[in-house]
Amino acid sequence: MSDNELGNFLRARRDEVTPAEIGLPPGHRRRAPGLRRAEVAMLAGVSVEYLIRLEQGRDRHPSPQVIAALSGPLRLTAAERAHLYRLSKVAGGFQCAAFATDPVRTVRPALRAVLDQLEPAAAVLVNQVGDLLAHTAGFRRLFGPIGLLDGDEPNLLRYVFADPRARRAFPDWEHLADEQVAALKNGPPRPDVSGELTALAGNEFTGRMERVPGLPRAHGVSRLEHPEAGPLRLAYEIMELPGDEKLRLLVQLPADDATAAALRTIAPLRLVAG
Repeated sequence: MSDNELGNFLRARRDEVTPAEIGLPPGHRRRAPGLRRAEVAMLAGVSVEYLIRLEQGRDRHPSPQVIAALSGPLRLTAAERAHLYRLSKVAGGFQCAAFATDPVRTVRPALRAVLDQLEPAAAVLVNQVGDLLAHTAGFRRLFGPIGLLDGDEPNLLRYVFADPRARRAFPDWEHLADEQVAALKNGPPRPDVSGELTALAGNEFTGRMERVPGLPRAHGVSRLEHPEAGPLRLAYEIMELPGDEKLRLLVQLPADDATAAALRTIAPLRLVAG
């Protein structure tokens, strides 16, 4: 993991925001589509030199007022502001007690009942280290054929980084890998998991741990090459369950009519998974 997570996050957000999003003209001779440091500094009311120090890790303790000022030009959501504040606390030596807790590996009956109500949608409960704890029959129907649920303890991180089938199944594998690392870094530090994935995937994993900010996207569209239904576009929503130690509910639905029609061609399951 990088020792400059706060700086990495600020740079990544600056690169993602276009001038048009904050009412600036596109300008000329831009080497990248994102914002320049001078633009962010001007809009936030801080000096360029101070922003450089933050991004380079030479100053890791922005005040809440500075975080609020940067939030406007960087278009930070409430969750991203909270994440930036947490990074400033971690950089200052603050560690919360939750960092020592073990990942959840059991599912409460009420959560299983929620999954039952989501049928036939593809839904799964995932803990902070990528273990797939419980899922709907619809999820198995969609992801079982690509090998994601193979074995007694299926794990999304190990599948993405160590199973060659993942690259064939997900045309946007690079983006998926980035998002999985972001989700891992958003939770408590897990040297055991990081060590295992480093051994399994080498720089494909460690490089991302250095450069990917620890805040995954909560929704979006992903592509899947399904062995029975062909190419699919799936809209996903990820919801964190705050009372269950970073347990996440991931729901995937057809993103277009063509995908909905293709999914109807998959043979229904005879056994309900979970």
